Amino acid sequence: MCGIVGLYLKNSEIRVKLGAYFSPMLEQMTDRGPDSAGVAIYRDTETKDAKVTLYDPDPRFDWEGIATEAARSLGVSATIERISSHAILRAAVDAATLRRWVETNQPEIRIMSSGDSLEIYKEVGLPVDVLSRFGVPQIAGSHAIGHTRMATESAVTTEGAHPFNTGDDLCLVHNGSLSNHHRLRDWLRDHAGIAFQTDNDSEVAAGYLTWRLGQGASIAEALEAAISDLDGFYTFAVGTRDGFSVLRDPIACKPAVMAETDDWVAMASEFRALAQLPGVEGATVWEPEPATVYSWGQA
Repeated sequence: MCGIVGLYLKNSEIRVKLGAYFSPMLEQMTDRGPDSAGVAIYRDTETKDAKVTLYDPDPRFDWEGIATEAARSLGVSATIERISSHAILRAAVDAATLRRWVETNQPEIRIMSSGDSLEIYKEVGLPVDVLSRFGVPQIAGSHAIGHTRMATESAVTTEGAHPFNTGDDLCLVHNGSLSNHHRLRDWLRDHAGIAFQTDNDSEVAAGYLTWRLGQGASIAEALEAAISDLDGFYTFAVGTRDGFSVLRDPIACKPAVMAETDDWVAMASEFRALAQLPGVEGATVWEPEPATVYSWGQA
């Protein structure tokens, strides 16, 4: 089942309302995925500091100690901001360096995301509760991607919730199932150095795109290659720092609908998630074609 939504605000003047527009979209997907929910938010960044979004289930976890250790080890300033069960660690280094430091020095902590603008928040529970827990309705930014999960094949956990991030400012949500992800995960880990934190096939798809981008492909080119390299049935919504993309498999058996106005472009598993967006009555609405990459921004 599961539900996915995405929203890209083309009009920079309305980006202060990203969370307010996006949250009702995700709530409409509750009955497609009541077990857990997650969101990926892309903020307009004015700082050169990289950030990683981290998760630990212990409410007494010493987040300040992590920031102190990072600053000492990396030799730069570092800060941390706790947001419910998550925390955002920022440091004056590039995102890859900061992510590697966490992986090496704090392996017990789950990395939700890394990059310059991306923040991922996900938890077990109904979408409305997850959105409220992390203050998503009040967040400003350029674009957002979300997922509601019905866990039919694995345990309901925070780590297993979507979205997934495996490289700087890239994230992916997925409705469907891949059939070759075990073999592909092994290859990406052994030959491309991609680290995985779960057994979820969506994380493998994100890792594949990270690898393709690292080879110099654009996100559109990476998704074109995915059509032949990823076996299964799926609808992907993918975010990068500068854009938003959608791809359905060649059979397109998973539902998807898109809508676009001069101010925004959005996608969802069902139209009801788009129905509350401002100006939707004048939007161009269509069902994305199979095996066709749709991209906006500088994707």
